[in-house]
Amino acid sequence: MSVAGESGGRARQMREKAQELKQAAERATDPQERQRLEEKAKRLQSQSEQESSMGGGDIYPPQ
Repeated sequence: MSVAGESGGRARQMREKAQELKQAAERATDPQERQRLEEKAKRLQSQSEQESSMGGGDIYPPQ
């Protein structure tokens, strides 16, 4: 598998995990737990976006 393929798979897994955390946050009854889960989901979503952009080779602007 190529590096781009590995990064894309990792980014997809991170997005799926972020979605799971968002759903868990919606079900959480404790406000602090809900906030913690939402923040973790946001961090994972951000990381997945970085992974997918790096894997896509668009780190450097076209010349």
